[in-house]
Amino acid sequence: MSEVFEGYERQYCELSANLSRKCNSAAILSDQEQKQQKLSEIKTGIDEADVLIRKMDLEARSLQPSVKVVLLAKLREYKSDLNQLKKEFKRVTSPNANQAAREELLEYGNADALSASAGQRERLAMSVERLNESSERITESRRTILETEELGISILQDLHQQRETLLHSHKKLHGVDDAIDKSKKVLTAMSRRMTKHKWIVGSIIGALIVAVILILYFKLFQS
Repeated sequence: MSEVFEGYERQYCELSANLSRKCNSAAILSDQEQKQQKLSEIKTGIDEADVLIRKMDLEARSLQPSVKVVLLAKLREYKSDLNQLKKEFKRVTSPNANQAAREELLEYGNADALSASAGQRERLAMSVERLNESSERITESRRTILETEELGISILQDLHQQRETLLHSHKKLHGVDDAIDKSKKVLTAMSRRMTKHKWIVGSIIGALIVAVILILYFKLFQS
């Protein structure tokens, strides 16, 4: 939740309650000078409330979508409350406001008029409380999502490390295969050379045997 929005929210709630009380008191004033002063204060307060509503709207729209939805729902309640205050102000400033207020007080009593305003404040407070609860649930859901994302990232990192390990092992096995292939080639070459040497030695031995036989033959012939 935005601390800036909450600050504007507190200011608005205090200002709204104060404006409602001033509207009720202005409606029963008979002294025109006092009434005009009170109405001027109410008009200034309503202008300030309008500014706070705009500030809350700008702040809410600058936040993340999940938070923005909750705050804009709150803001609709505050806009409705401000419209009601404007209607009260318009009623108080009408030419027959004093007469209507006196008739209302005579019929229902001052306590009933104040009770109606208090009821509006209570309904607004209940709506804000429900929205706060919704905001807390959304915040908890966002926390769960973030934790799930962190777990997913951790798993992906582990899988990446395992993949790197397997690739490294594969490179080592590939190096071993190359070494085996080279060894096979060396052994094949050595085998060929040994076979060649055997033929050469065999040929020499055969030649020596033939030479010995010829020498013996010549000696026997001379004898």
